[in-house]
Amino acid sequence: MRARLLIPTLVALLVAQAAHAEPIDDGDLELSAEELAAIEAALAADAGAATTSAAPAPARRGGGGLQSLNPDISFIADVALAAFTSDEPLQTGGHDPTARGFNLQQLELAVGKAVDPYFRFDANIVFSQYGVEIEEVYATTLAMPARTQLRIGQFLTRIGRTNPTHPHTWAFVDQAMPIGRVFGGEGNRGLGIEGSVLLPLPWYVEVLVSETMLGGESTGRSWSDATALGVRGPLDLQTTVRLEQFFPLHHDLSLAWGMSWASGPNGTGRGNRSEVYATDLYLKYRPITSASHTVVSLTSEWFYRRQQVPEDVLADVSGFTQVSWKFSKRWGLAARHEVGTPSRDLDGEITPDARDPLWTDDRHRVAANVTYWPTEFSRVRLQGSTDFVGWREQPDLAAFLAFEFNVGAHGAHKF
Repeated sequence: MRARLLIPTLVALLVAQAAHAEPIDDGDLELSAEELAAIEAALAADAGAATTSAAPAPARRGGGGLQSLNPDISFIADVALAAFTSDEPLQTGGHDPTARGFNLQQLELAVGKAVDPYFRFDANIVFSQYGVEIEEVYATTLAMPARTQLRIGQFLTRIGRTNPTHPHTWAFVDQAMPIGRVFGGEGNRGLGIEGSVLLPLPWYVEVLVSETMLGGESTGRSWSDATALGVRGPLDLQTTVRLEQFFPLHHDLSLAWGMSWASGPNGTGRGNRSEVYATDLYLKYRPITSASHTVVSLTSEWFYRRQQVPEDVLADVSGFTQVSWKFSKRWGLAARHEVGTPSRDLDGEITPDARDPLWTDDRHRVAANVTYWPTEFSRVRLQGSTDFVGWREQPDLAAFLAFEFNVGAHGAHKF
């Protein structure tokens, strides 16, 4: 604004002085009273315009501003060509390739926008060849006091690090085996409420608690279906508690460590419950003190499940460790090792869980892949895995060639 008012005045003064026939010396550079008055008038007008433009717009009744009519919308498509040596591959993820040939893993519609100064809305709707499901739809508070926040709706619970993430953020084509075994093919989620608080400590510490409905085999595999049994009180819901800490070890190196616990009824008898204890570690190296495309990360998650059954208690352990290395702007490598032990009773005897009656021995799966990103909106991934299933005579081999395409505005992913 100042440039528009002041510059024409100065230009006019220079033109007027240039019109003099005689050369101008230092004494002639002094401005006349009329010229000073013109400059002062221009500055006064500029100050008035700035004050007017800085004045806030009238607030709407209720304290909110005008809402944009255009939320952030994106579509993410995942397609994979798969090959298996087994006629019955033991994939545990609901979006995993499970048939020889081409598989549409999912088409995800992600929608998000601030509702007003107090809430943000997010939704993830997944399309498959055979139907549509609401994966997540929730509102998050934006103006809670004392570093607190609420989330209301249907969401993936934050037990562990991988469960609350979506397939397009994974370092592998398929879901980690422990997630599907313990929580279900769609990952543990439910309709409910979540509260979190950022503790006032010298390092990052977040504590959260959620209460959610149980959804059965696909989203709450270790627990019963609350919609079928009914909810008579808080004990009929799934309770999830998580403690997450973050440590900046160096400018280029950081560490996140989480501990989680979840509990709910399992439907095997009156008062019988299942509990899952989890811990996860995430170490990330990304140089920011020098120009580099290198990103190296280590992720390790482990789950101890304890299930009450009639006249006994069953326990098993599942976990995985993976390393990913993005060694250039467009290329990356990753490797993963997964483990699952059979269920054992209080005497240490193998007693298969009713949901996995064939799981009578240890299971190990090893996978590796190479990924190419043509741009940040597309991805091509070649992956191979060997599944050492203790109750099968031969290991199961699998190979995937996966493609991903992203259009639209998509929010930033969590660290």
